[in-house]
Amino acid sequence: SSMAPNWNISLFHYRNQGADYSSILVGIQVPGSDHAAFERFIETLGYPCWEETKNPVYRLFLGELKLV
Repeated sequence: SSMAPNWNISLFHYRNQGADYSSILVGIQVPGSDHAAFERFIETLGYPCWEETKNPVYRLFLGELKLV
């Protein structure tokens, strides 16, 4: 199945580590009202997925979290 047209891929990074598999980092902007549909979409892909929005390192990198 395909992504909803109003979901935005804002980041895509592919890293080949010299093996028969690679790592991919994808950032997708999804409206809050579509969160459940997005979760279902991710499950259909069959790949591991991690939500990093609340990760302190991610938030520090984006400037949303200040060091004290």
